[in-house]
Amino acid sequence: MRFGADWLASERPELTDEFFKGLSAHARSALPYLFEFWALPHQLPPEGAWRSWVILGGRGAGKTRAGAEWVRAQVEGPRAEDPGKARRVALVGETLDQVREVMIFGDSGIMACSPPDRRPEWQAGRRQLVWPNGAVAQVFSAHDPDSLRGPQFDAAWADELAKWRKAEETWDNLQFALRLGEAPQAVVTTTPRNVDGLKRLLDAPSTVMTHAPTEANRAYLAASFIEEMRARYSGTRLGRQELEGVLLGDVEGALWTTAALEGARIETPPTLDRIVVAVDPPVTGNKGSDACGIIVAGVVSTGPKQDWKAYVLEDATVEASTPLQWAQAAIDACKRHAAQRLVAEVNQGGDLVETVLRQLEPLLSYKAVRAARGKAARAEPVAALYEQGRVHHVRGLGALEDQMCQMTTQGFHGSGSPDRVDALVWALHDLMILPSDHLAKPRVRTL
Repeated sequence: MRFGADWLASERPELTDEFFKGLSAHARSALPYLFEFWALPHQLPPEGAWRSWVILGGRGAGKTRAGAEWVRAQVEGPRAEDPGKARRVALVGETLDQVREVMIFGDSGIMACSPPDRRPEWQAGRRQLVWPNGAVAQVFSAHDPDSLRGPQFDAAWADELAKWRKAEETWDNLQFALRLGEAPQAVVTTTPRNVDGLKRLLDAPSTVMTHAPTEANRAYLAASFIEEMRARYSGTRLGRQELEGVLLGDVEGALWTTAALEGARIETPPTLDRIVVAVDPPVTGNKGSDACGIIVAGVVSTGPKQDWKAYVLEDATVEASTPLQWAQAAIDACKRHAAQRLVAEVNQGGDLVETVLRQLEPLLSYKAVRAARGKAARAEPVAALYEQGRVHHVRGLGALEDQMCQMTTQGFHGSGSPDRVDALVWALHDLMILPSDHLAKPRVRTL
């Protein structure tokens, strides 16, 4: 059993009291500085021969504390004046002020984490920390990559790398300087952003990563903060990035961007004149198939056509091993939203798609569509609707929006098939681009 903070929180009070009573006075005084006891899993270094450890996390997930404690573990020896594994450390932040105020003197910085007998001295004039055992940490700003030319180190801590304007140049210079000792290492603590420097680092074979959302560290955060962040950002791409610590995948030349989709967010859709469910069925129906894209959207179609507004209501996409499973999910979505029609692409399935759907709901109002152009070409006029401010999203569409931000005029840059985007495109084509079609009498009555 690992005795730690999680054990203390879950055990009965009498057992935790017994644990503390069994400690010597020296052990009790040392316990607050024994990070291995208090650390969350994502705050502890992974095993193995890595060169760079990236801690990706949401705001307040405990990244700074993990970085400061890792530096301590590198420079401190068994006793205050004994040497540690590292003697020369680089501390790199976006600016010199941020290194000083966050990494060194912050509430979770090196000074706050260090026991009194091992606390380093800050030498402001030389911009360095000096430990009682002689280890030295120098301070650097990512605004000045060339300042890393010349010095050499056996350890480094880089904070908020995804915010650095000169991230790649600064990181490259740091790598050249990280050349002392048997196995020099660096830890990177950052909230993720879709920037080349961070993606390049994560792709390196010598990089390992740990990850945690903000809520992993909720025991040390104000309850009102957690509640406010949930209310404001739950189910949004910004929330996925800043709170869940997810690296979002905008790509250069994408038809949609994170900023644009955040601007299209609404809390509650208005009363809609028409709702459709669009389906992009997988080519095959087995465990190795792509997901079945299922998107629910509606439209307010009063006034001139150029004033119509569409609202994306749900991403009901499923991983289905049989056609009946995705067909049932699509029909369930129709019923949940009282949709007037189900639209399905039939390029791959032909009449089989309709046959499967009607096995479950014979009176389904159904429309088959065939793709005469490529995915990107079909998506472009839909992207134009977003640029005009005519499409809005409810919360909770993160997986769909991730795919949207990877769709370019040259095609999809994500892994697998853009099944969710395909279904979205069919839904908005039916609602906004080919609206006259819905005025025709359906072949069967609606659900």
